[in-house]
Amino acid sequence: MRRATIRLLCLMLALATASAVAAASAERRDRSDLGGAVATKSRHAPALPSEFATRLASAARRQISFFVFYNASYRKIAYPMGDVPFYMGVCTDVVVRAYRALGIDLQVLVHRSGVGSGDTNIDHRRVEVLRKFFARAGTSLPVTSNPADYKPGDIVTYYMPNGWFSKTHIAIVANEKSLTGVPLVIHNRGFGVQAENWLFAEKITGHYRYGGPR
Repeated sequence: MRRATIRLLCLMLALATASAVAAASAERRDRSDLGGAVATKSRHAPALPSEFATRLASAARRQISFFVFYNASYRKIAYPMGDVPFYMGVCTDVVVRAYRALGIDLQVLVHRSGVGSGDTNIDHRRVEVLRKFFARAGTSLPVTSNPADYKPGDIVTYYMPNGWFSKTHIAIVANEKSLTGVPLVIHNRGFGVQAENWLFAEKITGHYRYGGPR
């Protein structure tokens, strides 16, 4: 009787171990490559590496230290690593400058991806072009009303029917949250770069994670 009990316990332990190994293996297979082109449909979307996500959000937040005049006029800039003067910019420049601070040049990556018109002066500074790029090169995530779904470093795009300067908009989710637990966003909607409790202020058209090329 004692031997039978021991054998039963050993069998149960073996089955539990096999189940855990299988689950871990499945989880590894489900993780999306940050540089992949296929959008995830997983309920639990893969997060960016915490260090990268924190650094990206911090790079965006540092831009708050400088007042930036909102100016969407077309300007010729250098290629690669081209930029308008630091005291000028629009919502897309917040994103471009944050990634560039981490050594990722969206001007070049957008141009090489072919999602724009081929104009290296302006393509990466257009919200709709960046939407196409992040959807193709990064991970497309569900648009929800749950604050917990939006992580630091996430990219969020909007449609603003009553926007003064533009009807489209883009922002980066910050490391900080409001007192009610809603993540702040870092963006420039015409009044300089700001960190605001604005995540659900307008209609969200896209939610992305992008950790740079593979």
